[in-house]
Amino acid sequence: MTIQATATLISFAGIALMVGIFLFVLARSGDEAAYDTVQPRAYSLRKQLFFILLAGFFIVPALTLRHLPYSPDGVESTVVDVTAHQWRWEISQTDFTAGESVLFRVGSADVNHGFAIYDDTNRVLAQVQAMPGYVNEIAFKFDDPGTYRIMCLEYCGLVHHGMLAALSVTDARETL
Repeated sequence: MTIQATATLISFAGIALMVGIFLFVLARSGDEAAYDTVQPRAYSLRKQLFFILLAGFFIVPALTLRHLPYSPDGVESTVVDVTAHQWRWEISQTDFTAGESVLFRVGSADVNHGFAIYDDTNRVLAQVQAMPGYVNEIAFKFDDPGTYRIMCLEYCGLVHHGMLAALSVTDARETL
């Protein structure tokens, strides 16, 4: 199970817990109780919940966010440096193997560009902004062999439409 799937499950569990607490409080709201016996328990419970939530807000992000960006399958990724220029891409590696996870480190030498990976049906599979002075990262796993096109998604000048590149992904069995 990926980290994202685990985080999604934990989020749904937290939402279900909050809904359950809300429904419990709603169902018990009509009950009569002596205020002087309920108040100390409520204050004690509130204090405990406060420290639990406080710990959760610091510990969970500290444990989970330090590995960002996550690789799609949790394995070490091939790092590829990408620099956008008007109107071309400079890519340190363009040949990959199907199933390979790639971490693209994308920057720009001049103006803003959009780095987008397209499949053979012209569907955008992943995209990230390429900005001067910044390096943005995007992790992507090539599941299928083929030729993937790189196009600019941000209008960057007169020859924006010609800002193309290709990535070649071969079947893992062919490389053996």
